[in-house]
Amino acid sequence: MKKDKTANLKSKAVVQNQGTPIPLIISPGKIVRGQKILSQSGQEIAQFGDRPLVVGGKNTLARTEATLENLFKQNNLSADQASYLPDCAESSLKKLRNAIKKHQADFIIGVGGGKSLDTAKLLAHQCQLPIVTIPTSAATCAAWTALSNIYSEAGAFQYDVALDRCPELLILDYGLVSSASKRTLVAGIGDAIAKWYEASVSSANSTETMTIAAVQQARVLRDILFQKSVVALENPQSTEWCQVVDATVLLAGVIGGIGGANCRTVAAHAVHNGLTHIPSAHHALHGEKVAYGILVQLRLEEMLQSNQLAISARKQLLDFYQQIGLPKTLDDLGLEDAKLAELRTAAEIACQPGSDIHRLPFKVTAEQLMAAMVSTTI
Repeated sequence: MKKDKTANLKSKAVVQNQGTPIPLIISPGKIVRGQKILSQSGQEIAQFGDRPLVVGGKNTLARTEATLENLFKQNNLSADQASYLPDCAESSLKKLRNAIKKHQADFIIGVGGGKSLDTAKLLAHQCQLPIVTIPTSAATCAAWTALSNIYSEAGAFQYDVALDRCPELLILDYGLVSSASKRTLVAGIGDAIAKWYEASVSSANSTETMTIAAVQQARVLRDILFQKSVVALENPQSTEWCQVVDATVLLAGVIGGIGGANCRTVAAHAVHNGLTHIPSAHHALHGEKVAYGILVQLRLEEMLQSNQLAISARKQLLDFYQQIGLPKTLDDLGLEDAKLAELRTAAEIACQPGSDIHRLPFKVTAEQLMAAMVSTTI
């Protein structure tokens, strides 16, 4: 007999907006965190079923295979694993749905970085199965959120999907995360700090209680990262390091949860999405492109609104980026040889109808965006 899948382990609030229910999918059902906590999480995992399918990239699956196999043996679970490659793409999801049927899986364990976890979450959403997320780096808040991004097989952003719930269980193992490269945490800082610059623009005039709370949490997140990132990066697994990991993986997810879509992404992520359509940008991590995108967004505010606060904010970020190693220019992203046509394509995609760039309180054309993209350090 299958175990209770604990379908009620969902943190969801519903608010009224002029008579229309709007769900806020706030957080995972449960979060466990600590050093080597994965090896102690067998019973937590086993409550969701008997036949898990472990989804991840080949490298991340290898990093967790021994620990998970031991947990499965201890708890009499019959597990299988499957790679999400190529990319978090529709073709990958089709293969994984077949893997679920073949294994008769009754829950999913997502292991890895942002694209791996996005794939596992969307797969669980499509198949209506419980999902456990195990991040292997602190590069994104994907382990937390009820959102998945879909890419082409070549790695170009296509669209995002709002999910009906956050993961049932999130396991944040500091030891596992510390085995990832320093660069992934730096990228996670870039992705997380964007919450303030985007949410404060898209929602600053809101009178909604939860939106106000989300924007203020974004400010707190920014301040934590300004204060603790340098020390954290110099001292892996220190108290400050764990606090910064919590900020990038957990607190960043809180903001999107309590604020909803209005507190997620604006121009910085739109720039990221456009850049994914340039093949030579694919080596850059998600958070690296987003961090650069924040500078572009601030340049747009300067150019099109003569915003003096944006000038100060950009200079502050440039100093911070220099300290921790985030990209400040297209050259820093490895795009010094990008063709004008490629940059134009990226800008046009970032400005297409429905793009998050239109959450800005002013209109932006592709030509204006390109001007901002090449002048982030002026």
